[in-house]
Amino acid sequence: MPLPVPVLPEGVDPAWLPPAAFRAVGSRRTLIRGSGPLVETVHGEVAQACRRSGGRVVRDAVPDGAYDLVLDLGVHDLGDEDYTVARESGTTTVTASGGRGLLYGLFHVVRLGEAAFSGERARETHHPALALRMLDHWDNVAVHPVMGQVERGYAGGSLFWEDGRARKDLERVRAYGRLLAACGINAISVNNVNVHAAEARLLTDRIEEVADIAGALRPYGIRTRLSVSFAAPITLGGLSTADPLDGAVRGWWAEATRRVYEAIPDFGGYVVKADSEGQPGPFAYGRSHAEGANLLAAALEPFGGTVHWRAFVYDHRQDWRDRRTDRARAAYEHFVPLDGEFAANAVLQVKHGPMDFQVREPVSPLIGAMPRTRLAVELQATQEYTGQQRHVCWLGPMWSEVLRFRHRPESSVGELARGGLIAVSNAGDDPFWTGHPLAQANLYTFGRLAWQPDAEPGEVLDEWIGLTFGPGPAEGLHAVLDGSWRTYEKYTAPLGVGFMVQPGHHYGPSVDGYEYSPWGTYHFADRDGIGVDRSVKSGTGFAGQYAEPWAEQYESPDTCPDELLLFFHHVPYGHVLKSGKTVIQHVYDTHFEGVEEVEEARSVWASLAGLVDPARHTRVAERYEEQLHGAREWRDQVNSYFFRKSGVPDGRGRRIH
Repeated sequence: MPLPVPVLPEGVDPAWLPPAAFRAVGSRRTLIRGSGPLVETVHGEVAQACRRSGGRVVRDAVPDGAYDLVLDLGVHDLGDEDYTVARESGTTTVTASGGRGLLYGLFHVVRLGEAAFSGERARETHHPALALRMLDHWDNVAVHPVMGQVERGYAGGSLFWEDGRARKDLERVRAYGRLLAACGINAISVNNVNVHAAEARLLTDRIEEVADIAGALRPYGIRTRLSVSFAAPITLGGLSTADPLDGAVRGWWAEATRRVYEAIPDFGGYVVKADSEGQPGPFAYGRSHAEGANLLAAALEPFGGTVHWRAFVYDHRQDWRDRRTDRARAAYEHFVPLDGEFAANAVLQVKHGPMDFQVREPVSPLIGAMPRTRLAVELQATQEYTGQQRHVCWLGPMWSEVLRFRHRPESSVGELARGGLIAVSNAGDDPFWTGHPLAQANLYTFGRLAWQPDAEPGEVLDEWIGLTFGPGPAEGLHAVLDGSWRTYEKYTAPLGVGFMVQPGHHYGPSVDGYEYSPWGTYHFADRDGIGVDRSVKSGTGFAGQYAEPWAEQYESPDTCPDELLLFFHHVPYGHVLKSGKTVIQHVYDTHFEGVEEVEEARSVWASLAGLVDPARHTRVAERYEEQLHGAREWRDQVNSYFFRKSGVPDGRGRRIH
């Protein structure tokens, strides 16, 4: 029987799967061949589209040339997620070996729209470049007194958890899985990496709640994972130790994992944050992170599961006066000596930059330095440092730059991410899923880049706009989204220096907010200059962690790219950039430009009022008012701070507040 399409609660935005997106499929005669749970999902999707648009769907008949679309699950030399698309003699044919492939093939046809049913189309094979394309939800089962329901969540409460338990009605979770499958995401970790007491218990006596969530996601090919605490044998098992080499500890994890797979046979594995920002880990027992990860890998291995071990390990109790200690160096120093020691089903999950998801930072050198270890690259879709889904900041161009970066000529970051591409989710129970309706573009773009890391982000944005809004407002949407990342960069932290945010919640400017703190996030501005000296010659030596030619290029302020200058060098305010401007004039100019660009984008959005759904338009217009206020606040605080530090007036004579 066809699986019914999830029904969205009243008032919930359909995002990139509105009924109109299925009109081309729903107005045709479609044949579906094959069987299995995901084929029933495909059948349900096509059947609903046909009911709306007057088409017809048939199961398992012999093709007679009368079908416009054939979705064929047969015996083909393809992987489970692969599919082919062809059009010949008036019939568009999607073939796949596995149910996931057929589902992805259907959504491919939906993206094409009418173009899928015109002309001839030579057979194309579509294959995901990365086998794992995962979202990490930082959702708390019970509302945390400081972090709330979702840590770093800017889109309401959790989709999965309510009042300390799994939601009873999981229909919206199923709808979420549908959205994710449509852009190629195939895995979710459903709880916070900072594992609190309620999240810890999910592993043992509350695993049936996780099984219910997994059941809601499974019809769209989404496998479920859990974040777990390294100290679980103590806190949950009553042992006196969590030492990864202790036999009782290994036995406890093996038994706990066996019970997980009894409840969720297709469970994907664990996500672990250890020895990081107060989380327990193997260092307490004098063990390495490879020994810690391999403990969990051994428990998961009999069931085909994987442990994702986060490399976000650093000293968060630094002395701000010590300019030789450098948080950026930490991941490389901790993990490069362990290359080759991790189990085959242990994946080291590395943030794309060496610091913490800043609007501009270099690609982490760790990604190119561990050839014998499976690495996953972690991005942040939730906009912790890029406007918190209150400001428009489409991150596709940033992510594309990261994924195309080559530490060495033979491999890009996208090719090195053999353990997958992961993003911290930006979705919640807000009616628009992501708080800001335009932040949906980041979630969609992540999924499509995880499928094809070298895809052109502009083409991905075209897909999202076409599906979500139709063709009418496309030009205006490109005008407000294409340059929004660089606009945000202009009015916030300049030239790669990073942070300058309000401590704790990280929203809004505070130039010295973290400057004298233990967190290692400094700009070192004084009366003479600004920036962090990370050169080998005179600084922390971080630049030397890169392969050539990057080590040499980053070493000198004369060759370092301007956009990263203050990340790698402490320079005078009068240092002349490659643009011909001094650093201080660049600070003034970009902060004024950023505000002007937000004002222009707000006007463009206002002009789209008749072309965009009224509820969406109103929400975005409200957010633009806040963004403009925030951009002006950033401009005035940053410019006045550096005017006072440097004593250098604006060369264009503007008022510096």
